[in-house]
Amino acid sequence: MHIALDAQLIHTGATFRSAGVSAYSFNLLRALGAERLAGRTGHDFTAYVNAPELALSGVTLVQSRLPLARPIARIGWEQTIFPLALGNAALVHGLVNVLPLAARSAGVVTVHDLAFVRTPAALPRVKRAYLTALCRASVARAAHVIAVSTQTADDLMALFGTPAHKITVVPNGVGTEFAAGRSDDVARFRAAHGLPDRFLLFVGTLEPRKNLAALVRAYARWRTQAAPDDREIKLVLAGGKGWFYDQIFAQVQALGLENAVLFPGYVPAADLPHFYQAALGFVYPSLLEGFGLPVLEAMASGAPVITSRAPSLMEVAGDAALCVEAGDEAALAHAIGLLATQAALRDALRTRGLARAAQFSWQRTARETLAVYDTVT
Repeated sequence: MHIALDAQLIHTGATFRSAGVSAYSFNLLRALGAERLAGRTGHDFTAYVNAPELALSGVTLVQSRLPLARPIARIGWEQTIFPLALGNAALVHGLVNVLPLAARSAGVVTVHDLAFVRTPAALPRVKRAYLTALCRASVARAAHVIAVSTQTADDLMALFGTPAHKITVVPNGVGTEFAAGRSDDVARFRAAHGLPDRFLLFVGTLEPRKNLAALVRAYARWRTQAAPDDREIKLVLAGGKGWFYDQIFAQVQALGLENAVLFPGYVPAADLPHFYQAALGFVYPSLLEGFGLPVLEAMASGAPVITSRAPSLMEVAGDAALCVEAGDEAALAHAIGLLATQAALRDALRTRGLARAAQFSWQRTARETLAVYDTVT
């Protein structure tokens, strides 16, 4: 069976657009290609992409000549030219929330989250409007919907009225490059990248639903109570600038933390496992996630984790993290203090995190996605 995949949101540049759904799209395609090359599926895959330097085995890549990195151009292409380009494809898979609505092929769409519905104030108005309209229409048109978490599946049923029988939960995976590092290698990486000896790490797009202003306030609260030596522990907020990020920088300045809170910017994929390995702990207090891939990557890399009680993050972390309510800054400050000062706790969380992360893989994601394809055709 010939399957076409809309992978236009794969980005390889050093921006926030290379994280999240781009990582999902790339890793799923790579795993599907591996399944095909190993003879474990008879499907043929054609992915439509807009990243000229991209190379994948087992998947035919169709590069667009149009400027589809611009959202308005991509949206127009998906709904006009893409349906005509599908040819004899038996199935089209929209990897990020949207299907070509006029396509004759059967459709599967992966929905990552409905943050644009649940937290509308966290997005620009125009972006919120088109995401809501196109996702709702795509879910209605799809023969089947993949949700990356039970949280997203529940939101689809509650907010879009999607029948439960039409949804399959297929969790994200984590690559083998995310693994615990050797102490001497980690020390060399810290030195080479100018990282502090001890720091707490956040990785993700700098935007409102990541709850970073609250994290900065909780970190400041903990520092006022910490022992002098522990106040040397820095907070590293790594990630590209998304939207409404100015409030994060303003919060750092208002609290006088310019020398304690560091912003290294977007972290290239090759360096990301080493950032996790080098951190004293990983803190991810997001208000809402579809899945929470950084939590999984951090655990797989041996970093002790603090995260919020957002349902999707709890699905990923299980009992392998310190979990606090996203709105409780006092609880977050307390958790930071525990992680910063209790080596035995860090060791226990590290052990549980590695075991938890071992349950997830992109191979599993690919095989469960293939099972969805087989139910549709």
